[in-house]
Amino acid sequence: MAERLNVNPTRMELQRQKARLRTAARGWKLLKDKSDEMIRTFMELAKENKRLRESLDGEVVSALQLFLTASTQMSKKELESAISATAASRILSLEAGTTSIMGLPVPKLEVTRDGGGDITLIKTTSSFDKSINTIARLLRELMHLAEIEKSCDMLASEIIRLRRRINALEFILMPQIRATIRFINMKLAENERSQLVRVMKVKEQQVKKVS
Repeated sequence: MAERLNVNPTRMELQRQKARLRTAARGWKLLKDKSDEMIRTFMELAKENKRLRESLDGEVVSALQLFLTASTQMSKKELESAISATAASRILSLEAGTTSIMGLPVPKLEVTRDGGGDITLIKTTSSFDKSINTIARLLRELMHLAEIEKSCDMLASEIIRLRRRINALEFILMPQIRATIRFINMKLAENERSQLVRVMKVKEQQVKKVS
C-alpha cells in the first residue's frame, strides 16, 4: 500500500488533493502518448538505419579495400598528392542544423559538393580512382546514416527519461495522492461521527433536564 502524504485532513486539503490527482492523471496520459509516439518513430528510424547500413556496408568496405590496394601500388608521396588534388577538385559543404521529433531537437545534416562526374587523375591507379569516386558518391548517404543513428540515440535516451517520469507518476505520486484522499475521507467521516455523537449526547442531557 502506498504511503500517504503528510497533510492536514481538512475539506480544503481534500479538494486540493483531488485537483492534484486530476492534474497528475492528465500529465500521465500526455507523457504516455508522447512516449508511445516516440517509440513508434524510433522503430521506424531503426528500420531505416538497418536498411542503410546493409546497403552501404558492402560498398564502403569495397571502397576501402580498393584504397588499400592503391596504397600498395603508389608511393606515399604520390598518394598524398593524389588526395590533395582530389580535395582541390571538389568543394564539399556540410551544413549542420537541427529538426524536431515530438519536440526533441535532433541533428539535420546537408552535404553539397561542387563539381560533377567521376574524378580521374593523372598518375593514379584505377583502384584509387574507383575508391575515391565510390566514397564521393556515398557521402550524402553516409551523412544521412550518421544523422539517423544520432537521432536514434537521442530518442532512446528521451524515451528512457519519459518512462521514468511516467513510472514516477503511475507508481509513486498518484498512489500517494489516492492514499491521502482515502485518509482525509476517513478522518472527515470520523469527525462527522464524533460530532454526531456529541450532538446526540447534548440532546439526551437536555431531555433528561426537561423531564
